[in-house]
Amino acid sequence: MGYVRVRAVVANSLDHDLKVELEFVIDTGAIYTVITKSVAERLRLKELGKRKFRTGGGVVELPVSEAYLTIDGEGVTSLVAISREDMPLLLGVTTLELLGLTVDPISGS
Repeated sequence: MGYVRVRAVVANSLDHDLKVELEFVIDTGAIYTVITKSVAERLRLKELGKRKFRTGGGVVELPVSEAYLTIDGEGVTSLVAISREDMPLLLGVTTLELLGLTVDPISGS
């Protein structure tokens, strides 16, 4: 199975007019959804703190915030990690569960 990708609208959790549509890789091994610092700045997201994350390159500490994510017309507020520009955009399992979505391991959809 290859990567499963999905388009989602990411918005400021308090001002949904501040939004951008992005393509994410779904990562069922990631707890948090990951966006880049430039996206967070564009949406004027406020940093709520920092958390440590285990990545393929080791443990990193990243800021976290809240964002409003919409997929196929369904939206939720979810915690997001704010990454460096060279890290991929990931849709984590918490956001998937909040949206009531799952990944079919056979078809990859």
